[in-house]
Amino acid sequence: MTTMNARTAKYGIGEVVRHKAFPFRGVVFDVDPEFCETEEWWLSIPEDVRPQKNQPYYHLLAESEEGSYVAYVSEQNLLPDDSGKPVAHPQTDLVFSGFDQGRYRPKPRPVH
Repeated sequence: MTTMNARTAKYGIGEVVRHKAFPFRGVVFDVDPEFCETEEWWLSIPEDVRPQKNQPYYHLLAESEEGSYVAYVSEQNLLPDDSGKPVAHPQTDLVFSGFDQGRYRPKPRPVH
């Protein structure tokens, strides 16, 4: 359900980003123009840090000291990661064909 006030995404597929408040980083593999999870998921976020729904949300192959996982993060909570280092996630090779100059190259999609 896209609304007219949904913004253009700041980050693109293959960009490496980090969370503003939590110690993790990840590579963008998909973008929703606005929140597309369940209401239950959104309400599970503590109200004092709950982001707005009408902004881009990013699917990340993420890494932290605890390990690798998939994260769903609002644009307001992301910053560019300028470390120049690849993300240590085991699924990056499934989605991306390589890592150059701080950015991942998406694999070509098969034509049907």
